[in-house]
Amino acid sequence: METYQFINEKNLDRFNQMISAKTRNGFVIIEHNEKLPYAVLCKEKKAVRHSFHLFLTCITFGLWSLVWIYLSITLSRKKNILVAIDEEGNLFEDKCLSE
Repeated sequence: METYQFINEKNLDRFNQMISAKTRNGFVIIEHNEKLPYAVLCKEKKAVRHSFHLFLTCITFGLWSLVWIYLSITLSRKKNILVAIDEEGNLFEDKCLSE
């Protein structure tokens, strides 16, 4: 396997640790390349229990509606991220466009 100059054991260990942390956090690996280390990970959207949040909003006289709106916006989207090592050997994470 051909390796690139910026890849060393320390960078690969950090890269693999970041991928394993993301998978423990609910992400699934869609694409992975060992030669040029990068991985595309995806986290599916989650359902929000609107009846529960409506109940909490009524009990708190509308204050819970801020939390409800935040959860509705953040959890209702599919998230794709790219984790990779750049040319200088730095580990980075970036958002990918969702389908």
